Amino acid sequence: MSFYLECKKMKRTGLVPAFFCGGLLAAAVPVLNMAFRSEMYLGLDAPPIQILMEANWQMMSMLNILLVTAGACLMYHTEYADNAIQRICTLPAKESRLFFGKSAFLFLMCAVILAVEAAGMAFCIFHWFGHFGGLWSVFKSFGYAFLLMLPAVFGSLWIASACRNLWVSLGISVVCIFTATLLPVKNFALSLFFFAMPFQILADTPPQAARRFMIAAVAELLVIAAGELIFLKLRRSFT
Repeated sequence: MSFYLECKKMKRTGLVPAFFCGGLLAAAVPVLNMAFRSEMYLGLDAPPIQILMEANWQMMSMLNILLVTAGACLMYHTEYADNAIQRICTLPAKESRLFFGKSAFLFLMCAVILAVEAAGMAFCIFHWFGHFGGLWSVFKSFGYAFLLMLPAVFGSLWIASACRNLWVSLGISVVCIFTATLLPVKNFALSLFFFAMPFQILADTPPQAARRFMIAAVAELLVIAAGELIFLKLRRSFT
């Protein structure tokens, strides 16, 4: 029910077309890169998905995370602007349902934009590399990207839920994103920062390391969810 209400509320914000347009923009990155600089990549000795992801994923994932952050801040801004949070706190309803409803909506939006980007990546493989057996590798790469993006969704929503002012939550999230871009991608410990995990690429990650990242993503989801529940309980106790 909470997810359905979030979908109805987001119809009035323009968030759905914004996500879709952002996904199209990110999907256009590898297409335009190959259209203008294909000679740089066609001679490389590596699987097509690895070549394309290494060349384009940093920009694509940056666009994805900025979309998620902006979406999370906007979703909570509408609640604070209309004093919906205060009204929920006076009711026996659980405020955590609001958080998880918004999370489910953002999860769905992430799946949509990654599907659009996967289609763009598959087009590049078929058109420029003539590799018709690479669809499974695209599916695996973007499934991995989806899992590693989920902690960033939870983290963005946690920051947005803690700040009444839209610009404060947006500023904190943007600083965290740009901090993540400065962290070395190959350093496992630093890459566990939830805004840094979406920059990981499955194609050039050893299987054992990829499994560790997936386990870490699930663990971070549980930790952030537990932290949000504790935060909401404390805030409700002192307000």
